[in-house]
Amino acid sequence: MQTNNKKTNLRALTMTAMLSAMGAALMYVNISVPFMPSFIKLDFADLPALIASFAIDPLSGVVVCLIKNLIKLPTTTTGGVGELSNFILSVAFVLPAGLIYKKHKTRKRAFIGSLVGAFSMALLGLASNYYVIFPIYTKFIPMEGILGAYQAILTNVFRVHSIQIDSLIKALLIFNLPFTFFKGMCSVVITFLIYKKISPLIKGKNM
Repeated sequence: MQTNNKKTNLRALTMTAMLSAMGAALMYVNISVPFMPSFIKLDFADLPALIASFAIDPLSGVVVCLIKNLIKLPTTTTGGVGELSNFILSVAFVLPAGLIYKKHKTRKRAFIGSLVGAFSMALLGLASNYYVIFPIYTKFIPMEGILGAYQAILTNVFRVHSIQIDSLIKALLIFNLPFTFFKGMCSVVITFLIYKKISPLIKGKNM
């Protein structure tokens, strides 16, 4: 019995390490989004952490969030602030999802947990962007240029002329808040599509 527990724990550690490496790699794969300014990118680095939170346990999901950012830290362009923010937001996403799913392991609970996690990440991201990320951006891009980029998208892409993006908080509420939620739900959709196929491999069960 003790031997089986050791094997299970070793496999969990191994899978957590592999998913962490995958998450770190995905942090470098960014996709430009037509309805967001060019300095905002879409990535799927939270996907391995969400899978770990469901297939192993919520703590493993948190560890994946931590390790992927530690791996990214040597190449940081924000002095580590961006990585810290990413870690906090990722945890806000995968931890509630994993905890809710852990109580009753059903697809419905997984979906509810994912929704709660995505909302948590979006709300926390609003504060993170306002107080941390965009103050860093303004060292490279003037606030007028940032707001102008949002205004151009609102006017030229969405054809909305009645709203003026005249403050950062307005830009974040209109664009970044829904975008962060959308980003989280993209990981949720992919997880739901592949989870049944990969979870036996992660857990060490027969396919």
